[in-house]
Amino acid sequence: MSIISLQTVQLNAQATSKEEAIRMAGELLVKAGHVAPSYVDGMLAREQTMSTYIGNGVAIPHGQFDDKGSIYSTGISAVQFLDGIVWDEDDEDEKAYLVIGIAATADEHIGVLSNLAEAIEEPEDAEKLVRASDPMEIIERLSRPQEEPM
Repeated sequence: MSIISLQTVQLNAQATSKEEAIRMAGELLVKAGHVAPSYVDGMLAREQTMSTYIGNGVAIPHGQFDDKGSIYSTGISAVQFLDGIVWDEDDEDEKAYLVIGIAATADEHIGVLSNLAEAIEEPEDAEKLVRASDPMEIIERLSRPQEEPM
């Protein structure tokens, strides 16, 4: 099973709140068989304790440590919101245009986060993902293996 697939990418989605956006990202993980439905509640709970907005128009909601039992396999989902979702009610300018749901087993967690950080580190790279018109653009970029250190 691939970590990201056409089944876990949704382009040009619409949501009225970050909670709805997180639920959409989580439901893609559920439908792909990566997580149990209860994992989505963990993603929402995590957001209540700490924002998962990481900048460059990207948020990476994920469950809490207690939710690891709800993960069947490592997977990521990507939901694109062309109009953006206000992620911080106190800062209307902080909008997420790409919401990447993460479910990772303990041994793969660091690698997944590292690859995501590399994929969106540069604003230009993040912008390409945010404005992608073909889901394969997102899949190819987010599934690139990490380069081995020399």
